[in-house]
Amino acid sequence: MAKKIPLRKCVVTNEMKPKKELIRVVRNKEGEVFVDVTGKKNGRGAYVSKDADVIKKAAAKDILSHHLNTKVEQSVYDDLLKHVEGVKGE
Repeated sequence: MAKKIPLRKCVVTNEMKPKKELIRVVRNKEGEVFVDVTGKKNGRGAYVSKDADVIKKAAAKDILSHHLNTKVEQSVYDDLLKHVEGVKGE
């Protein structure tokens, strides 16, 4: 039997995708918002597709602030873009 692949929904495109194709952004109890590369940190998570255009759209509409119920700084979106552009180089 094939192993079940965990699917998560991208908060920007509303597409269900395998967890590996998404980046998780977390708001922890202290209210800090950061990119969770491991996908295992505690806190409220929102998933974004590993696609620069999707991340730019999320930044333009401030979609993560809505999903995480807190102000998401531009630096978080910049980190996401770095991860997407850096993934190819790793």
